[in-house]
Amino acid sequence: MRYSFTCQPVCGPARASLQTGMYATQVGCYTNGIPLPPDSRTLAHCFNAAGYHTGYIGKWHLAAEEPVREEHRGGYQYWLASNVLEFTSEPYNTVMYDDDNRPVKLPGYRVDALTDAAIRYIDAHQSAPFFLFLSYVEPHFQNHVDDYPPPDGYRERYTARWIPPDLAALGGTAHQHLGGYYGMVKRLDEALGRLRDALKSLRRTDNTIILFTSDHGCHFKTRNGEYKRSCHESSIRVPTALCGPGFDGGGQVRSLVSLVDLPPTLLDAAGLPVPSQMQGRSILPLVQKRSMDWPEEVFMQISEAQVGRAVRTQRWKYAVTAPDKDALRDAGSDHYLEESLYDLQHDPYELRNLIGLESHCEVAEVMRARLIRRMVEAGEAAPVITPASPIPSGQRRVSPEEVNA
Repeated sequence: MRYSFTCQPVCGPARASLQTGMYATQVGCYTNGIPLPPDSRTLAHCFNAAGYHTGYIGKWHLAAEEPVREEHRGGYQYWLASNVLEFTSEPYNTVMYDDDNRPVKLPGYRVDALTDAAIRYIDAHQSAPFFLFLSYVEPHFQNHVDDYPPPDGYRERYTARWIPPDLAALGGTAHQHLGGYYGMVKRLDEALGRLRDALKSLRRTDNTIILFTSDHGCHFKTRNGEYKRSCHESSIRVPTALCGPGFDGGGQVRSLVSLVDLPPTLLDAAGLPVPSQMQGRSILPLVQKRSMDWPEEVFMQISEAQVGRAVRTQRWKYAVTAPDKDALRDAGSDHYLEESLYDLQHDPYELRNLIGLESHCEVAEVMRARLIRRMVEAGEAAPVITPASPIPSGQRRVSPEEVNA
């Protein structure tokens, strides 16, 4: 996917969306620390009902306990996981919990330890269909040391490499942390190759779909003193790639895709019914180049740093924030203030906020209407959005054709 985005750039809420195909406010997990409701219908329930064996390995982050009891595991039959893996383990000290909630220490660098466990699971389930959710921590930072620890020797490979222009311009911790971050990404790429090698050696490549994605990105404290939790591209844009039956034609999908679209995509590709409560839609028709009515924008909910909402088209991004709301407590608001407008065609790194400029008032008006419509479609009440105070710009007014680009 060329343009793939999280619908909530926070670990727990994004994972709730990945499990249910619903927006975080609809699931109820709109901040970290809110457990997945026991009656949630997850991907595991859907695949269980179709006769698949389901397994979960890695970070869960959808419970309020460690270790996680069976009734809070989202329906997965096999379990080797921690609720917050970065708290139960370190890069070279991987500890998770098994089906019986016994601690299991796995050898190797943490990415490799989880990959080895996944390969063992695949090898043990050759005789029946399976659905495995493998959830790494990397390239997340290691909380208690404020660092991105890669495998030994990998940081040195990538120190002083290219820095994205927004991170370079805005400061933060990117210069300090990118070497380790890139090293983690490299090891994840190698892990994906090992998984594909395992499937090939077991002759399972022709009947196995692999989805690779992430719950959020990272902007290294350049935007709000935090690593994520904002509407900016570095926080919301995520890698997404699929291979296997139905996804073997190569190429890129250039439509805007959201994390909520991925659960229905997996079910659709497996020939299984998509539950009516899922709010995303399968991208399989896009991959197969079938004609369909696909949304022109993606919608994001922001929490913990602010109660915010954003909508992005191919060219424009528009974001609002709620005044007088507790970002750690409130799921949403009935009143928002315009916060930002970016022209991604001319300012791809979001270094110039156009909100309030008289030259772009029509753009903001159109994007405001789009955001309200998407909020309502996501199950929220239509809010009042107060426009930004006008700022004389000295620029030409953007034409209606450009507004809808």
